[in-house]
Amino acid sequence: MPTIATWIRQCDEHWFDPIFGRYPHLTVHNARLRPVDPDRMDALLLSGGGDISTGFLRQLVTSPSLIVDTDCARDQWEFNAVANMLTSGKPILAICRGLQVLNVALDGTLHIDIAGHDNAETVNVQSLRHSSQALHRFDAVNSSHHQALEKLGDGMQVEAWSASDGIIEQARVRSHPFALGVQYHPERHPMYLSLFAEFFDRVVNPK
Repeated sequence: MPTIATWIRQCDEHWFDPIFGRYPHLTVHNARLRPVDPDRMDALLLSGGGDISTGFLRQLVTSPSLIVDTDCARDQWEFNAVANMLTSGKPILAICRGLQVLNVALDGTLHIDIAGHDNAETVNVQSLRHSSQALHRFDAVNSSHHQALEKLGDGMQVEAWSASDGIIEQARVRSHPFALGVQYHPERHPMYLSLFAEFFDRVVNPK
């Protein structure tokens, strides 16, 4: 049975459980609850959460008080898991914080604090513009974050930006079979099920 490694906070489990329930032929291993070895997993789901600890960032942080709700154990596990999946070519779906982890793992940097993007949970209010190469296109998304991608990591390709201020809301790793990241929260609204469908299809049918 195909396996997916992840780290999901307790407060977010109720969002993901109905999605995983659609795919009973997949097994999800939550590293928050028990040790999960990425080497033995078939894919990686990076979910939302607190900020990345300063020790893992690829930049000088001049206002460390803006870095909040960190978890060094999670950082260590996720950066190790990303490195493993990038090397092995296994599928990655990265959500919110997850997109930031993916970008930083590829030597990118972050805007440490931004305005106007922490105003939605389930309502799709952040209008987007898209790259012509984007497969998944949503007119507006439920953007809820205070940090965002600044310098792109090596091989990262932007697929969608906020129409109002250009903040990156969707990107993928160009040379990877499937490594897609979104800054919004697809687990919180059924309109995004196509993202999960493609990811789970890649888990079952690697290309």
